[in-house]
Amino acid sequence: MLKIGEFSKLSRVSVRMLRHYDEIGLLKPAETDPFTDYRYYREDQLPTAGRIAAMKEMGFSLADIARILEVYDDREKMESFYSARQRELEALSKDTAYKLTLLDAARKRLRKEENMSYNVTLKTFPECYAATIRMTIPRYEEEGMIWGKLAEETCRMNLVEDDPCLCAVTYLDGEYKEENVEMMAWKTVKGHYPDTEHVKFCTLPEVTVASCIYQGSYTRITDVYAAVVAWMEANGYEPAGPMFNIYHVSPHETQNPDKFVTEICYPVKK
Repeated sequence: MLKIGEFSKLSRVSVRMLRHYDEIGLLKPAETDPFTDYRYYREDQLPTAGRIAAMKEMGFSLADIARILEVYDDREKMESFYSARQRELEALSKDTAYKLTLLDAARKRLRKEENMSYNVTLKTFPECYAATIRMTIPRYEEEGMIWGKLAEETCRMNLVEDDPCLCAVTYLDGEYKEENVEMMAWKTVKGHYPDTEHVKFCTLPEVTVASCIYQGSYTRITDVYAAVVAWMEANGYEPAGPMFNIYHVSPHETQNPDKFVTEICYPVKK
């Protein structure tokens, strides 16, 4: 039998933590002296202490570890626990990478902030013939779904792009939504084509907009929206329809976010 101090040295678990494991029933000593309250452990409890330490490093909570130890010899159940934890860590890694991207963009923006300005102008787009597709997608970040569907249903039509060809998305919801986002993607083309299951060809009406073209990552887009809205208020304009973004240079043309060129368009009226 090993005293708690000896067991602590061999297991590389502090005495304080061993006492805590005892209190919560995770790893109880083999014997406890009723008079001195000294705890004694068997040598064959060392592997269990090692398993607990290993699972803590994987990020399992002590409550999870207690459940896992009950089925430790069941390989199928252990595989289930490990697979679930791996999925959690992969999701966390993805979320962390996204946050690091935002932080990096924020730092770059901070360094450029003194020279940063957004030039908002009033312009009118004439009516145009376009391939349009209206869909509800899970989240804004999955906008590629709608473009993929448009490409899939028109790939054999040999569409002739307009000159210039405008590729844009109109946001149809009256508010920001965390899920089930409704939007319409459209691409201006020449000629006339039959509708498909989801793609409708139509003439979009003339529209006057407050416009701002900027180059850079989409992480800056909220600042541009704010600049356009401020310009509208300062110049006495009101919204006259759902806003849309025109993608002059998009991820379809480059994978470098600093090269993206986006035009923010708010339909307006006096």
